[in-house]
Amino acid sequence: MMDTQTQKLIDYCLLKKNNEELSATDLELLAELKGEKTSKVKIYIGAGTCGLGAGAAKIKLAASKYVAYNQIDAQFIDTGCIGLCAYEPIVDIHLPGFSRISFAKVTEENIQTIFDEVFVNKAPRTNVLGQFPSEERQWKNVNNIYDFPFLKPQKRIVLQNCGKINPVKIEEYIANGGYTSYLKAIREYTPAEVCDIVEKSGLRGRGGAGFPTGKKWKFAQTQEANQKYMICNADEGDPGAFMDRAVIEGDPHRLVEGMAIAAYAVGATKAYVYIRAEYPLAIEHLKVAIDQATKHGIIGKNIFDSGVDFEIKIKTGAGAFVCGEETALLNSIEGKRGMPRPRPPFPAIKGLFGKPTIINNVETLANVPDIIRNGSQWFASIGTENSKGTKVFALSGKIRHTGLVEVPMGTTIKDVIFSIGGGIKENKKFKAVQIGGPSGGCITEQNLEIPIDYDSLVKVGAMMGSGGLVVMDEDNCMVDVAKFFMDFIQRESCGKCTPCREGTKRMLEILESITTKPRTPEDSIERFNGILQLERIANTVKSTSLCGLGQTAPNPVLSTLRWFKEEYEQHVFAKRCPANVCSELKRFIIDNDKCTGCHACVRKCPTNAIHGTPKGTHYILEHDCIGCGTCFSVCKFDAIYIKT
Repeated sequence: MMDTQTQKLIDYCLLKKNNEELSATDLELLAELKGEKTSKVKIYIGAGTCGLGAGAAKIKLAASKYVAYNQIDAQFIDTGCIGLCAYEPIVDIHLPGFSRISFAKVTEENIQTIFDEVFVNKAPRTNVLGQFPSEERQWKNVNNIYDFPFLKPQKRIVLQNCGKINPVKIEEYIANGGYTSYLKAIREYTPAEVCDIVEKSGLRGRGGAGFPTGKKWKFAQTQEANQKYMICNADEGDPGAFMDRAVIEGDPHRLVEGMAIAAYAVGATKAYVYIRAEYPLAIEHLKVAIDQATKHGIIGKNIFDSGVDFEIKIKTGAGAFVCGEETALLNSIEGKRGMPRPRPPFPAIKGLFGKPTIINNVETLANVPDIIRNGSQWFASIGTENSKGTKVFALSGKIRHTGLVEVPMGTTIKDVIFSIGGGIKENKKFKAVQIGGPSGGCITEQNLEIPIDYDSLVKVGAMMGSGGLVVMDEDNCMVDVAKFFMDFIQRESCGKCTPCREGTKRMLEILESITTKPRTPEDSIERFNGILQLERIANTVKSTSLCGLGQTAPNPVLSTLRWFKEEYEQHVFAKRCPANVCSELKRFIIDNDKCTGCHACVRKCPTNAIHGTPKGTHYILEHDCIGCGTCFSVCKFDAIYIKT
């Protein structure tokens, strides 16, 4: 239960009772809710999915034992991910009178050293990330956390609260300005005016094609209907993407507020969050946020005597990639099989249960509260001419600093990878970055200076998509990358339309053919014919598939063909994989100067491709070798090597 004083401060923040004087005690509590100061020891644990995967639960247990043994009265708070996934587990400590300080890569072994330093007010030296800005006493020789190289180039709008506030404590969200935008919208603006503000801001959909959000809202806002629906698409299915999950885990009230504003703008009184069942922590936090907002009268009937009604329901999906397509998502909510519908009519005209429906993704809606709070011109001042605001990316792959980044539109791919991400692991050579998931394309070294915006990416055969950035180095085979994405797309195809169902299957068969060794002359002819057909099939699928997912399904193939044609030629004509990734195209050679004739490789070869006499010369029959690498693994004398 919330105490009377806290409830009073929530009412003060929400209702803006500026004529009411706050006592010194009230001001102290308000500052504590904002995270500016604390009256007791607080230990923050980065307990998002990435943090838990890195061992945050064990760290919390070790920290609990430490404070219990040392009789320290401390409060433990689980936060979401601040974005520094490569530095998890992350632990923050906030002592009375001091600024909050953050530590990275905390282990059960180093946590005692960290705590020993902090709890005697000694300048910490172990695994320090930085300290949060504060008017409280600063730790000596500790930098501002936002000056950390990973965070400094970022501009955090959507992620501003993630990793900072308690995601399941509504009073902290409200103390930091939460829900005031919603109340401002329903009290000061008409629905049409809210649509105008969002349209003038230049906000475009962050889930794929980048359609102007305000314009989309107006389609539904002008429709006459006895019921309209607002839907948040949180069905994040792209490999390497985890932005929506992190936002909901770390700041669920931001999504609730964004949905409430959007629903008011289009005239919807009912809303759904369609979220993957594989996100249990995000679902749990979202349920808590909806329940808290309902109890405080922010969701429900006649909200703050405005005459506005609004309710949210959660619909969990079964993980089908196709349900990320908005019309397939509608079918799923209605209890039907998740398959796309022909368009028109578009959902804004005839959507859920045949009623006008607006569908936006998590990041799009998470931008809305700040647009209403700060105005359309503020948002429009960030980014490029046709791509406004910031974009959140999930940075993964062969990169030193993986995690979530939020940068202004117009930031170059090079800056994201090398300034924020720290460059390629082990000083390997950069090869490409896959942007936009299976529906996206590759950005190569020659295009690293390209700015991140909707139009520039399309020009080089890529797209913004939902925001996955998978970095690849010299050890990646681009044909294998195309095969990976095509295998994913083919398995996830709903099968409704022939071009996508059959076209993706045929493209995958061709990619599998050219990444395996031909056994007969007929195999060689089939490989050659396949590569001649690949681009034509891809273009046919692109131009004739029913939904957006099918239309973008060939992008990984077309993109890699465009930029890495020579790798395809090496696979087809030389029957070699330059990166030595495609196992069946690996060529293993025995160095007879090193071979002792121990016969271990002969005994272990599954296809009897190795011949030779004990203590004599050994050789590999290339025709019979399947490239499994067993011989390479069992040789104790380094006599077997891969010929590049």
